Amino acid sequence: MNGQVELGDLFLSAKGRLSRTPFLMSAAMLIAAVVIYESIVGVTLHWLTGWIVYPAVFFFGACILAKRLHDRGHSGWIAGLILTALVAVWPRPYGFFDFLFMLVVIWAVIELGVLKGEAGPNRFGENPLRA
Repeated sequence: MNGQVELGDLFLSAKGRLSRTPFLMSAAMLIAAVVIYESIVGVTLHWLTGWIVYPAVFFFGACILAKRLHDRGHSGWIAGLILTALVAVWPRPYGFFDFLFMLVVIWAVIELGVLKGEAGPNRFGENPLRA
């Protein structure tokens, strides 16, 4: 990707690696889009359009999470666990199982949003910070 990330490749492909800053920016864009969608759309329209909007957001989220997990040296399949935990605690957690899911979300925030990616190339590709 030589330092540049194309929007189509970012949201539509789970291959490769993604550094921290583009990951945080794209995750913020997805969360903002969902928040805006939920604040604008009424209950009736939500039932009609949610079948299109949420699967798309889920797929886009899986792609960016998988790339960031690849940058940390983990399998992209862990994105499924993270997305399941996010869905379980959205918009606010209730009960014991949501507490467990919240631990997964906290781990993901630290692992993907705070820690650096692997320094050199790994099995998923070259370091995205090196051109």
